[in-house]
Amino acid sequence: MVLIDLFLGFLKVGLFAFGGSYGSIPLIRDIVLSYGWLSDETFTYLVAIAESTPGPIMINLATYTGNVQAGVIGAIIASLAVVLPSFCIVLLIMVLMKNALKNNYVKAILKGLKPAIIGIILATGSYMIINNCLDIGAINYRAIFITVLLIIISLLSRYKTNKKLSPIRLIIISSILGIIVYGINF
Repeated sequence: MVLIDLFLGFLKVGLFAFGGSYGSIPLIRDIVLSYGWLSDETFTYLVAIAESTPGPIMINLATYTGNVQAGVIGAIIASLAVVLPSFCIVLLIMVLMKNALKNNYVKAILKGLKPAIIGIILATGSYMIINNCLDIGAINYRAIFITVLLIIISLLSRYKTNKKLSPIRLIIISSILGIIVYGINF
């Protein structure tokens, strides 16, 4: 039964996740929490780990969740389920691409989806920042310090070099800051 639940749960994610991996995080969160596969805290940690490992976040989250629930078979089923809709949609789009992108209705739909996707990503980021900075109802000043410092570093890098700071560098910087800030016991 858990294999069917994994397939159907992550098939929903694959079908309704628009805007890439970051836009899918709230949907994945709702699915894993509703089935009781992961706790909210574990999910938050998992998002951080999935971001820092190679591969798309959706697949990393599906693979981990599937593995925790049903071993290797569960990981395979959850990963295939999350990828299946995109695979079918891309095949369909390739067939219909020539005419569809010329259609004004399709152009309007795509333009309308952009702000929604940006809003979903912004809401997810805000939710994760708030959850990270509030530790069981108390304010986590260390997390706030690291978050603010990373924002400043990112903005200064953008200002000085006219380029965005690489996500890999941000991950390395945040790891070092985490060791420094959380390694010191107050």
